Amino acid sequence: MKKVLLEMEDQKNSYEQKAKESLQKVLEEKMSAEQQLQSAQRSLALAEQKCEEWRSQYEALKEDWKSLGTQHRELESQLHVLQSKLQGADSRDLQMNQALRLLENEHQELQAKIEHLQGDRELYSSDTQHLQEAMWPMALDADGNDCYSTGSVPGQQ
Repeated sequence: MKKVLLEMEDQKNSYEQKAKESLQKVLEEKMSAEQQLQSAQRSLALAEQKCEEWRSQYEALKEDWKSLGTQHRELESQLHVLQSKLQGADSRDLQMNQALRLLENEHQELQAKIEHLQGDRELYSSDTQHLQEAMWPMALDADGNDCYSTGSVPGQQ
């Protein structure tokens, strides 16, 4: 019976030892799990912080994009207005150039007519002078005066 008691006590000690080892192993696993949990929590907190930063940046970029879109539309509208004005100015410029060419041509034609008329006037003036000299000879009265300018007739006093 002693033997049985000794065996039982050995078994008891063996079970206690195994229970202690198992308990130690469980405690180590628990500590490891807690460390992993803390590490995961830190990673999660860091990830949440990064996510919040990215969300904030995303919202800021979204607002910037919206603002840029509005500015783009406004600039496109201004560009269309300016293009329209430029087309109008080009059209007016073309019309003004055509009118200028017409006026220059008209000026040249009028200048040519003036030169022609001045030549004719000089010719007619010269011809008139010759005709007057030929038709109205200068007659002097006895005193040496021009009788045409005085109204007297040659030979009569």
